[in-house]
Amino acid sequence: MNTPITIIGAGLGGLMLARVLHVHGIASTIYEAEVSPDVRTQGGQLDIHDYNGQLALKAAGLFDEFTTIIHAGGEATRVLDKHGTVLLDEPDDGTGNRPEVQRGDLRRILLNSLPADTIRWGHRLASVSPLGSGRHLLTFSDGGTMTSDILVGADGAWSKVRSLLSTARPAYVGTSFIETYLFDAYVRHEASADAVGAGALFALAPEKGILAHREANGVLHTYVALNKPEDWLDRIDFSDATAARAQVAKEFEGWAPALTALITDGETDPIPRKIYGLPVDHTWGRVPGVTLLGDAAHLMSPFAGEGANLAMFDGAELGKAIATNAGDMEAALCAYEAELFRRSASAAAEAERNLKLCFDDNAPHSLLDLFSQSSTHQ
Repeated sequence: MNTPITIIGAGLGGLMLARVLHVHGIASTIYEAEVSPDVRTQGGQLDIHDYNGQLALKAAGLFDEFTTIIHAGGEATRVLDKHGTVLLDEPDDGTGNRPEVQRGDLRRILLNSLPADTIRWGHRLASVSPLGSGRHLLTFSDGGTMTSDILVGADGAWSKVRSLLSTARPAYVGTSFIETYLFDAYVRHEASADAVGAGALFALAPEKGILAHREANGVLHTYVALNKPEDWLDRIDFSDATAARAQVAKEFEGWAPALTALITDGETDPIPRKIYGLPVDHTWGRVPGVTLLGDAAHLMSPFAGEGANLAMFDGAELGKAIATNAGDMEAALCAYEAELFRRSASAAAEAERNLKLCFDDNAPHSLLDLFSQSSTHQ
């Protein structure tokens, strides 16, 4: 089969699609804006779920490699109040249902699984327009152009491909993050390391929280969360890292020093992140020759833990649909989108619910109630 398939974006979802297509003997080309796979760090830990992300890795023939990068013990969960009182402390149960891995390690496995000429680095999509009969003209920022027969937008939150299908734009969800890191934490930041524990930390209060992960090699990766207006981060001068950390820490006056030290002792420049989402029920009508996956299709807050999992599952399911319906690409895309809409709406609703309850007037007890209900129904 020689159907040209063009993928925009070399994130986890785009790479997974290319890999599953490759497993089925179908060639594809990825166009990626970044100039190399190493141009930036790839973020923190991801919990990879047995009902979607792990299934995608199995479809890609990469599950055994995946097991070699698991952070043992990383599934532990701890909930604290602002005074540092431990309200929940669950160890990693060892089942492997949601093991933690570094995003960069996972991306490396996917990159290494593809033929060397699959990815065209340094190709930032500037515009895309329909040519009719399902074909599209792609123009890149360097002035280069190409045409696609099948176009897949795996180009993230601010997808340019999305405009072919939908007028929806990401909207601010009301919460902003500031990322910080501590290194060699169990030697140099012992109190904070003890507060975080072995896995994930949720230290919550109404309208705010300090979320953290213990990562490999003694790294504590913190996400400071605040319900603030969309322009709040813009009013902080992040070019002065010390002053920025101090300004953020002022929002947590009266909190346990071991928790606020995750902010004030940060050893890298704090990274501001506004959290955006697409409508929970985001769908589109069938447009010949084009579809979306991952954040381009269903951007949501990280409070369902589904973003990376869904992106990989989308990629695998689309790859399998194309392989199964090799003679009728529109049937493949139609079948894929029907299931995509169902699963993404469910996950987006969960993310919206969890975001609200983490910082509602009853926080952190609302999260404890959710965990209690989840364990009851397992």
